[in-house]
Amino acid sequence: MALTPESKVKRGVRKVLDELKAYYVMPVTNGYGKQGAPDFLVCYNGKFFGIETKAGRGQVTALQDKNLKEIQQAGGIALVVREDDVQRLKQQMENCNETNTRESTDSENAIGKPKGYNGRIILNN
Repeated sequence: MALTPESKVKRGVRKVLDELKAYYVMPVTNGYGKQGAPDFLVCYNGKFFGIETKAGRGQVTALQDKNLKEIQQAGGIALVVREDDVQRLKQQMENCNETNTRESTDSENAIGKPKGYNGRIILNN
């Protein structure tokens, strides 16, 4: 069976997380979990990441946006990763710490800030 474009992004993210030896789960929300949870819940170097994957022109839903904002409000790092972002994800995660995070406003250069996404994403410079 052929992989969907978003499945390819997820496969790339899993590869990066495995290389980093990060702890992660991919929640399945079938009525028992929290609806709108990101595709990956990750702990790496003592930091919590919520990673939502999107392919092509796919947009973050209102419920996904709400969950990503809640992760940030709780002190975690919320990322939206697209095809072109997978290669930069490892570096972003390795370099992310409290002294060099910022609020991203540049949708062209910032991993996790897809076109049309209005949520606040905290990223490494």
